[in-house]
Amino acid sequence: MFTGIVEELGEVTAVETLADASRFRLRGPVVTDGAKHGDSIAVNGVCLTVVEREGDEFTADVMAETLDRSSLGALAPGAKVNLERPTAVGARLGGHIVQGHVDGTGTVLDREPSENWEIVKVSLPAHLARYVVEKGSITVDGVSLTVVEAGTDHFTVSLIPTTLALTTLGHKQPGDPVNLEVDVIAKYVERLLGSRAGAEEGTR
Repeated sequence: MFTGIVEELGEVTAVETLADASRFRLRGPVVTDGAKHGDSIAVNGVCLTVVEREGDEFTADVMAETLDRSSLGALAPGAKVNLERPTAVGARLGGHIVQGHVDGTGTVLDREPSENWEIVKVSLPAHLARYVVEKGSITVDGVSLTVVEAGTDHFTVSLIPTTLALTTLGHKQPGDPVNLEVDVIAKYVERLLGSRAGAEEGTR
């Protein structure tokens, strides 16, 4: 489990295309400290498993399903990525509960800079719109953010200078894809209420 608090801005150093997957090599001195084979590291919000670690770099295999459902397939050597290690038991939950399981991708539609923050508008796939609410949480490229406005086909977030400086969101431009993970609690509530409604219908 992650919290959506990015630890460092890493870099893709190599991408190897396999038959039905890709192998990424990524540099991140902070997240590789103590990392070993089998550990998890979130890359732009996608939970990946460390295959090998060498110095401040690690490799991870990305299967076709992940490439299809996320924006990782568009990454090339030199690309900057948000990196986060799983949260430790008993640690502060600085963001919100993030699984690293991307629900879909959106596209940056617009940026409105101001003196102390920036409003970013992102497209929202129709199948995810019901999980996004004003003042609720959403993960964008692995960053835990609060929704400012929730539309039927878009949402906006307000980015503070720290987020702009220390994550990929400071560099994303209109047209760029981003990974989206909605609040898992909302999905569970929907499933439970649906099951309850079905059970009540069955007793009538």
